[in-house]
Amino acid sequence: MLAHETAASAGWFLDNAFLIPVIPAVAFAVIILFGKRLPMKGSEVGIVSMVGALVLAVGTTYQWIQRVDAVHGGEGEHAVARGVYGFARGLLPQAAEGGEPYVEPVIRSWVWWQSGGLEFGLGQHIDGLAVMLLLLVTFISTLVQIFSLEYVRGDRRYTHFFASLTLFSAGMLAMVLAENTVQLILGWEIMGLCSFLLIGHWWEEQANSRAALKAFFTVRVGDMGLLVGVAILFGAFGTFSIQETSRIAMDPATSQTVLLWAAIALFIACIGKSGQFPLHTWLPDAMAGPTPVSSLLHSSTMVVAGVFLVARLYPVFYNGFDIAQNGNSLNFIAVIGGITIVIAAGLAFVQNDIKKVLAYSTVSQLGYMMMGLGVGAWTPAVFHIFTHAFFKCALFLCAGSISHTASHHSFDMKKDMGGLLKRMPITSGVWMVSTLALCGVPFFSGFFSKDEIIDNAEHNGYPIFFVIGLIGAFMTTAYMTRATYLTFFGSPRGAAAGEHHHDEAHAEEHELGLATVGHDAPADAHAHADHTAHAAHGHDAHGAHDAHDAHGAHHAKPAFGIAGESPILIAAPIAILGVLAVVSGYINAAPFHIEKFLEWVEPRASEFAPAIDHATFAWSKAMPSIVLVVLGFVVSLAISRSVFGDAPSKLKGLTERNAVLGAGHRFLVNKYYLDALYENVVVKAVAYPIAQAAYWVNQRVLDGVVNAAGAGGRRTGEWLYKYVDQGAIDGLAVNGSGKAARGTGGALRPLQSGKVNQYGALLFGAAAVGALVLVIANI
Repeated sequence: MLAHETAASAGWFLDNAFLIPVIPAVAFAVIILFGKRLPMKGSEVGIVSMVGALVLAVGTTYQWIQRVDAVHGGEGEHAVARGVYGFARGLLPQAAEGGEPYVEPVIRSWVWWQSGGLEFGLGQHIDGLAVMLLLLVTFISTLVQIFSLEYVRGDRRYTHFFASLTLFSAGMLAMVLAENTVQLILGWEIMGLCSFLLIGHWWEEQANSRAALKAFFTVRVGDMGLLVGVAILFGAFGTFSIQETSRIAMDPATSQTVLLWAAIALFIACIGKSGQFPLHTWLPDAMAGPTPVSSLLHSSTMVVAGVFLVARLYPVFYNGFDIAQNGNSLNFIAVIGGITIVIAAGLAFVQNDIKKVLAYSTVSQLGYMMMGLGVGAWTPAVFHIFTHAFFKCALFLCAGSISHTASHHSFDMKKDMGGLLKRMPITSGVWMVSTLALCGVPFFSGFFSKDEIIDNAEHNGYPIFFVIGLIGAFMTTAYMTRATYLTFFGSPRGAAAGEHHHDEAHAEEHELGLATVGHDAPADAHAHADHTAHAAHGHDAHGAHDAHDAHGAHHAKPAFGIAGESPILIAAPIAILGVLAVVSGYINAAPFHIEKFLEWVEPRASEFAPAIDHATFAWSKAMPSIVLVVLGFVVSLAISRSVFGDAPSKLKGLTERNAVLGAGHRFLVNKYYLDALYENVVVKAVAYPIAQAAYWVNQRVLDGVVNAAGAGGRRTGEWLYKYVDQGAIDGLAVNGSGKAARGTGGALRPLQSGKVNQYGALLFGAAAVGALVLVIANI
C-alpha cells in the first residue's frame, strides 16, 4: 500500500486522526461477534470506543488550534485577507496587506488499488471543518450512548442496537475525514445503511418497517445525484482528491458548465440526505426509531451530512451556482433552503407528537444552514451546525426523558403530558434553555449562529432570504412555545396524570415487550418506539408499561434524589447538553468581538479568494429578529393558553367551525399532501407503470432474447449431436473404422489356423500365382 503525505509531521494526533473512525468501526465488529457474551451485552464496548475516539478528537482539536495559532502568529508563508472566504475563482495578489497566513490542511493518503493512472485509496483531510465535526460527532455520540444504557435497557436487540449506533457514528466520522470523494461516498452509504437498521429497529411493527424503507429509498433517490456529481467531477478533473477538486474548481479556466452540472447533481444528494424540500418527508417518519437514534440522527450525523458535503466541496457550489453574483443569482441552494425553512416550520404547528415537532424543527434549521451556504455565509452556516447539535440533541433527549419517566412511553403532548415543569426540574430546565437557543434568543448559542446567517443574507445582497430568515425566526418561536406550553404547563393529562391507557395497541405492546426482555439483558422492555406506529395513542411501539414495570426500569433512582426526575444516566447527558446549549455560541460571539470559530474553522486559500467579508454585527441589525422572536412568543403563548387551557375560549374548535381555517389546518395535517402526491402520482402513476414496463421488457425482450438464444443453442446442439457427433464422427470415423477392422480381422482369422501343412499349401499357391503373373507379364 502506497502512502502519500502533503507535509512533514504535524503532531501525533493530527497525523493519526484516521484512527478516530477506525476505533468505533472495530468496536462494531467486536459487538456483533462477541457482544452477547459480554457482561453489558456489548454496550460497554460501544461506549469505550466512543470515549477513545473522543479523546483522539480532543487531541486533534488541540493540535489544530496550536497549528492555526502558530501560523497566524507569523510563521506562515501565504497570506489572505482577514475574514475572506477561500472559494471563488480569481487570483489573489501575492501579498495581502493586513492578511493572515494560509494554514495548510493535514492530508495523508494510502493507495490500496491502482490501474494505470487511476488510483483508489483511503486517507484523511484534516482542516478546521473536519476537526470541528470530529469533536462534535464523538462528543454527542458518547452522550447518546450513555443515555441509551438506561433508555433501551432490556430490548431484545439490545446488542445489535449498540452495534448499529456505533457503526453509525463511525460512518459519519469516516465521511468527515475523507481525503477523496470515493471515501466520502463510503462513509455516506454506511450512514444510510445504519439509519435503515436503526429507524426500523422494531421492525415487527409494520409502520416502523415502512418508515425505514421510506427513509432508505427516499435518500437513495438523492444518492444517485452524488454518484453522478462525483462522476462529472472525475471525468472533468481526472481526480477524486477533495483538495485537488477544490483547487481546480477555483481556477478561472475551469468550465462554468461543468461546475454547474456537478453542483446540481451533488446538491440533489444533499437534498435527500439533509431532508430538504421536496425530499424532506422521510425525516419526520424516521422518529419510528428509538429516541437516542432520533437525537443522534438529527443533531450531528446523517442529516448534517448533506450540509457538510456542500461546505466541504464549497468551491464547486460557490462557482457552479455563481453565488458571488449576490442578488443577481437566485441560486438553487438558497432557494431550496429558504423554502424548507418555511414549509417545515408550518408543519410543526399541527403536530401533537413532541418528537415530530422537533423533527420538523430540524428540517427547518437545516434549511437555515443550506440558505446560509447559498448566500455565501459559509462560516455562520457551519457554526450553526455546531450550535444546533447541542441544543437539538438536548431537546430530543428531553423528549425521551419525559417519555421514559413521566408520560408512560407516550410522546403525545395533548393526551399524556402537561404540568411537568416542577415535577422534572432538570429535564424542564434543559428544555427551556435549549428552546431559547433554538429560537435565537440573545446570549444563547443559536443567536450567535442563526442570526449571523440572516444578517449575512442581507449583507451579501440577498434581501428575499433575509426576509425568509426573519419569518422562520417568528415561526420557530411560535411552534416551540406551543410545544413547551403543552408539555410543561397546564394541568397534567393522561399518563402524566397517572392514567394508563388500555387498548389494543397496548395489548400488542405488552406482548412484544414481554417477548423483548431477556433475563440477561438490562431492563427496559419497550425501548421507546416512535409514535408512527400508534399515532392515535402517541405511545411507543415496543414495551407496554406492564412489561416495563415487570423488569424494573422505573425502579432506577431519580437523578440527584429529585422525585419524578429521570435516572442519572438520562439526566446527566441532558444537563451537560443544556450547559452547552448556552455557552457553545461564545466561541464565535460577534457582539463581544470573539471570532475564534472563524479563525480556527474557516478555510483559507493561498492562491484564490473572492472579495467577500463577513457582515459587521450591530444590535440595530439584530433587532428585527429579536422583535419577531418576542412577538412569536407572546402570540403563541396567548393562543396556547386559550386553546389548551381549562377556561372556555372562542378559539377552541375554531378550525372545525371556520371552513377556511379548517381547510388550512387539514392542509398542514396532511403535510401539504406531498406524501399522497408521491404515493399516488410518483409511485403509483409513474413508478408502477415504469416498473411494469421494465418488467415486461425484461421478461419479453431481454429474457426473450436470452431464451431464444438458449433454445437456438439447444436445437443446434441436438443437430450436431445427432448428425455430426453420432452420425459422422461416431458413425463413420470411430464406429466405421472399428467395423472395418473387425471385418478384415474376421476375414483373415481362418488363415491363422496354426496348421503347418496349410501354411505350406498357401505359400506354394502364392508362389504359383506369382510365377503365373510373371509369365503373363513377359509375354
